Amino acid sequence: MKAVLYICHGSRIKEASDQAISFIKECMKENDYPIQEYCFLELSEPSIEEGFQTCIAKGATTIIAVPVLLLTAAHAKADIPEVLDELVKVYPDVALHYGRPIGVHEKMAEIVADKIRQSELYAADNSLVLLVGRGSSDPDVKRDLRLIGDLVEGSLNGVTVEDCYLTAASPSFEEALQAASNSHYQNIIVIPYLLFTGILMNTMRKTINGISNSEKNYELCDYLGYQPSIASILKDRVDEAAGAELYVPING
Repeated sequence: MKAVLYICHGSRIKEASDQAISFIKECMKENDYPIQEYCFLELSEPSIEEGFQTCIAKGATTIIAVPVLLLTAAHAKADIPEVLDELVKVYPDVALHYGRPIGVHEKMAEIVADKIRQSELYAADNSLVLLVGRGSSDPDVKRDLRLIGDLVEGSLNGVTVEDCYLTAASPSFEEALQAASNSHYQNIIVIPYLLFTGILMNTMRKTINGISNSEKNYELCDYLGYQPSIASILKDRVDEAAGAELYVPING
């Protein structure tokens, strides 16, 4: 019997974890697999190990593990595989397929473009969009978010999109916000490229409130949240993984 295991990041903030669970339950409606479970890499429960074991307890002989992550970085490349490597050893008779994160996708650019259109400042002239990613030392994160920014620029005439990051990559959100404050742009629209609420949303609010340039207009848009198009992408990732070769442990 086949199972799908959705692997979310996790958060110290309960509201964010609750949002992730509600999000995944909506995504589950897109798939007809008999067993579907969610789990978290860190900071929330159930853990990946617990989610994996629940699938097996329900009769799964094949598990399709899909990282519910916006971009491909160390979590998808190393942290999750590190856990899966151990599970493969413990359950050698369970076939495991490992999928891709959401990654660069035209539908993700469309979601961002829609949020910009809904912004109170979008109709005004002289606007700059700051597309804010979580950040990572992995260069693929910066490359992929920039690609999404380019797709957004291509779909919205006259909109300038600058990518920036909350941690571990440059420019930082603080640097980008300060540069925007010192620029000729009058209206600054901040789009958090985050799936759910959390500490990072609070950090952005405080940073924006700390900007002293009262001549500028700032708007912090909401995080991405559940979108039917994201559920569609995750379904594609599940289908891709189901048809791919079995998982090969990264550490042999």
